[in-house]
Order: sequence, then C-alpha cells, then structure tokens
Amino acid sequence: MYFTYKSLEELEYDIAERNLAIAFEERLEAVRKPVQIGGVTLGNRLGIHPMEGCDAEPDGSPGELTFRRWRRFGGGGAKLIWGEATAVCPEGRANPRQLWIHKGTVRAFRQLVDETRRAHRETFGDDHDLLVGLQLTHSGRFSWQRPILAMHAPTLDARTLRGDGTGATVGPDWPTAGDEYLQRLEERFVEAAVLAAEAGFDFVDIKQCHGYLAAELLASRRRKGPYGGSFENRTRFIRNILEGIRSAAGNRLLLASRVSVYDGIPFVAHPVTAVGIPVPVPLPYVDGFGTDPDNPLHEDLDEPLRLVEILVRSGVRLVNVTLGCPYWNPHIGRPYERPSEGGYLSPEHPLVGVDRHFRLTAAVQRHFPELAVVGTGYSWLRQWCIHAAEGNIRRGRVTIAALGRGAIAYPDFARDALGNGKLRSDRVCLTVGFCTDLMRRKDHPLGQSPTGCVPRDPYYADIYRGKAPRKGTHGP
Repeated sequence: MYFTYKSLEELEYDIAERNLAIAFEERLEAVRKPVQIGGVTLGNRLGIHPMEGCDAEPDGSPGELTFRRWRRFGGGGAKLIWGEATAVCPEGRANPRQLWIHKGTVRAFRQLVDETRRAHRETFGDDHDLLVGLQLTHSGRFSWQRPILAMHAPTLDARTLRGDGTGATVGPDWPTAGDEYLQRLEERFVEAAVLAAEAGFDFVDIKQCHGYLAAELLASRRRKGPYGGSFENRTRFIRNILEGIRSAAGNRLLLASRVSVYDGIPFVAHPVTAVGIPVPVPLPYVDGFGTDPDNPLHEDLDEPLRLVEILVRSGVRLVNVTLGCPYWNPHIGRPYERPSEGGYLSPEHPLVGVDRHFRLTAAVQRHFPELAVVGTGYSWLRQWCIHAAEGNIRRGRVTIAALGRGAIAYPDFARDALGNGKLRSDRVCLTVGFCTDLMRRKDHPLGQSPTGCVPRDPYYADIYRGKAPRKGTHGP
C-alpha cells in the first residue's frame, strides 16, 4: 500500500523527501473563482473528466445508467462537465455499449443534456455558468469489432489483438486506415459535432489521447502519404476537422481537445515480482507522441506545444492535458494503489505520477497563459486532491482542475469542497482499479458490463460480485 498518510502533513513530508513539486493550499479560494472561456463565464474552476460508463444502448443512445451518472454530475457542483467518449461511426466504438451520436440518437442526447442541466438548476438555482461538452472519438486500434490502425508500429502491433477471438495479434500485413477513409472520417467528426450542437452541448472535444486513432496519427512518423511522416502531415487530420466544425457549426460550439502530451512506451508485469517493466524498444523510438526518441521513459514537449499552438490558432478554447495509454502504461495516466485485473504493480510511487501530470500540465499552461487548460492526475491524492487543485490554480499551473475516477466515486465532490472547504475521506476514490475491471468484463448479454465505482456505489458492487443489483441502489 502506498497511501498510508494520516494527515496532510505526512503527505507533504513524503513529497518533500521525494523532491516533488506538489503544493497544497488549505483555504479554498482560487477554485471558487469564475473564469471566462470563449465568451462564456464558468462558475468555478472544478470539472469532471470524460469517463466512460460503458452503459449505452446498442444503437449508441444513452442508457438508464448513463442518465443516472450524468444527473449526478449535473447536481454535483462542478461547472465543467466534460462528457465521455462518444463514437462518430459504428466501427469506431471501443465496445458495443459505447455512446455513438448519429441522427437516430440525437434526441436522446438532447434529453441527456436537458436532465443534466435540470439537476444542476434544482441544486444551485440556475445553470447559466455551467458548460457541458461531449468528447468525439474513433477508437482506432482499440475498436472492438476490428482494429483500425493509423500506423504500423512493431512494439504496439505485437500487443494489439485482431479481435477475432483467436488471441492473435495484428502483423505487418494488417491493413491501416487508408487516406480516403480518413478523409471521410473527418466529415463524420464534423457531422457529429453539428449533431452535438443540435443536442444542446456547449462544446465538443476532438479526442487526441490514450492511443486512440487521432492520437495515434500524431505519432505516425512511419506512415506514408498526407497523414504521416512530417509534423504538418501528422496534424492534418485535426486541422481539417476543426476547420470543418468552424465552417459547419459557426459560433454554436466551443472547440476543445483532450491531448496526451506524453505517450511513453508499453510496460508489462515482471514474471516474478509483477512490477511493471518497460518493454524493449528500438532507439530512436519514433512511435510515441511527446516521447523523447533517445530516452522514451521521458517526455519531449516540443511537438505537443507546437500542436497546442495549432489548436489555439484553429479556435480551440479548452485543452485537457493527459498522459499515456491505459492499455500500454496505465501507471502513467492513472497513478494507482492497486492495478486492474491482469495489470502490473506500479513501477514508481504514485506521487511521481501525480507530479508528472502536474509538471507537464504546468508547462502547457505557462506557454499559453491565456488558454483554459484543464489538469488531470488528482484522484490518487484522495481527500487532499482539492487542496492540490487550489495550489496549482493559485500558482498559474492550470486553469481548471478536474476529476475522472474521483468524480465517478464522488460525483458531488465540488459541492462538498466549496460548501465545506474539504472533501469527505469516506467518499473519495481509492484508485484500486475495480472500475477498470468492470470495464473489461465482456460476460454480459450486451457484450459489455457497465462500469462504476465498486467501493463507493452499492449498485456496481453488486455487479462486480455477480449479483443482481439490490433495490434502492439504482436511484437518481
């Protein structure tokens, strides 16, 4: 166990011993302050990250549990609700219960937005200072029906299953997404964004993180043609999509993007200790975005900062900074106490991972001081995460602090923080990975188990144990 701290002082002592730059502020002032984003005033500096529930209907429309989760977020007090990954085409879904926006589901998405905002008004009186967005995605090599690769990368291909049930991985003969397919896909993103505007979302996020298709294109140095090789080519996809959305939707939508500024390399469990170890990779390593080619265990922010500059010039007003890939190196993106089933023990103290998140986010914010930057990596700090958010905002290291796993466990964290000046230790996320375990379960009539917080939500605890959920646990 890593998290054994009985007080904030113990935690701060450990941080100092490790020479890390994580600072806390006890008095919550900066997180309360409004902030202007593209002409809209956000009521506070707290947000909710896009965390999938894997609970959509087969046609991609929000399911009953989707509504339950979003209503809780709406009444939870955070003023930025960054809606979860939503596919723009059927073959781009990560699982058969991922959200998918199209003409047949847009009415259900409108109801989802309406109920989320209604929950906010019922709790706080109005919703004029609330932003609700939707993350648009294509899952690429992690598409559940069949991997769709942006590029061939031997290290990654050796760990990408074909999806045919044989356990075989893709090889050099596996087709990559063609240029014509990517051109059509750009149009699908634009069409999905227009539908999101019709549904009432305030912004759309073009997802460029965690190894999915748009993120993989950023690292496609081996790819030939207009979408690979040079930095200009590797950013063509996102530039075309943003230009298309601006042309089609005008001022109806704010533009956003969640970006992995450091991909890193895959890790596997040591055969004896089960601690994560990096897989051997050829040097220079060219298959990771924001990754130092000569030392891929470290970041190189040159291209990520150039990308953010392109995003800003293209009209993006919100950038959500994240790291790593949950399939290859989960300790990078989600510092944890316990690995998910089949995973590896963390090869570093989680505080090192938290510090990496804060440090790289601060680098983006300081290069773009006028940009609304959303920070990640807070959940492992448990009840003191809100005081770290205060410290980062006060020091100009981030504009908005958001929780992902932490918000699933504790959807009204912002209301408690701003109302009581602190979080309840018996409600915070424990980062023990049960939500991921549920996400990876396929033994369900719809081919995908819904996911939520097992330690904090009795409904999902029953699902995890293989029981029918108890009455009264499926409330609003």
